[in-house]
Amino acid sequence: MAIARLPSLVIDCPDPGALARFYGAMLDWKVDVDNDLSWAEVRADYGDCICFQKVEDYTPPRWPSQELPQQMHLDVVVDDLDAAESAVVELGATKHEHQPGTTFRVFLDPAGHPFCLCAG
Repeated sequence: MAIARLPSLVIDCPDPGALARFYGAMLDWKVDVDNDLSWAEVRADYGDCICFQKVEDYTPPRWPSQELPQQMHLDVVVDDLDAAESAVVELGATKHEHQPGTTFRVFLDPAGHPFCLCAG
């Protein structure tokens, strides 16, 4: 029997609202930003949630180097890598120059966290 349910991932960032809007648009999830702008989250209709918390003096990871480790990354499955790439770049992602595979593509979200679009 599970002790807890509906886990969420919390991501440190400089602007929780901006990052929530980015992931909310990418995943088509509901965005909620606290009034004090220090916390935001995106939530799927079925309950999954990703949260974002403001960190003063935030320093983004430097992927693929471990000088400043990636700390976390998301992998999301897409039907069409090219179409998904265009869409996330339009939302504010940056395609990383280092692409170590052919069935996925590495991007940086607006706060510098790596995430991968994976062929489904």
